[in-house]
Amino acid sequence: GMLNASVNCLDRHVAAGHGEEVALIWESNDPEEAPKRFTYRELLAQVERAANTLRALGVRRGDRVCIYLQMVPEAAISMLACARIGAIHSVIFGGYSFEALRKRISDCDAKVLITQDEGPRGDKVVPMKRSADAALEGAPSIERVLVVQRTGADVSMQSGRDVFWDVALEAVEPHCAPEEMQAEDPLFILYTSGSTGLPKGLVHTTGGYLTSVAFTHELV
Repeated sequence: GMLNASVNCLDRHVAAGHGEEVALIWESNDPEEAPKRFTYRELLAQVERAANTLRALGVRRGDRVCIYLQMVPEAAISMLACARIGAIHSVIFGGYSFEALRKRISDCDAKVLITQDEGPRGDKVVPMKRSADAALEGAPSIERVLVVQRTGADVSMQSGRDVFWDVALEAVEPHCAPEEMQAEDPLFILYTSGSTGLPKGLVHTTGGYLTSVAFTHELV
């Protein structure tokens, strides 16, 4: 009864000969920005490097990682990377304020935060790294911050804590063996909006979540 979510999403398809088929297509809201396509093999390579990066930053099985990103490819890669090493991820809406971000980081006692420099939203730009920095002033559990360069804007980087995504991924080994997880091991925490009080963290398990997704996909 041992399994790994990232293996179910990626490795098994590569092993079955589907490595060169497209696994993920990303399209920007900006029509001038070209779409990005990832094959299963390319996505697996990114996930393995991201997983090794998290390990290099001190993340171990059972640790929590908060993901404060927009709908960018790195969001999916981050989630799968956490699953690969047995870390529990918590995705936080990229439009939340620093107070909302701080509450969710503190509640799950997260060790690492993954965010981005800025977030294009319509004709505006959300200063996500700046919000993250403000949130971390009251969230001492965070030890390291991974920063995706979405717009390339000049952002504040705290020495010894912050590192850019591309730089970090280039510095690690390319292959990462997946952790063997039990069906009831937590996979991720998803928080409610908190509109009726404090946000509540809903824990989804590895086997339970994969089963529900597979069954829903079958029905649809």
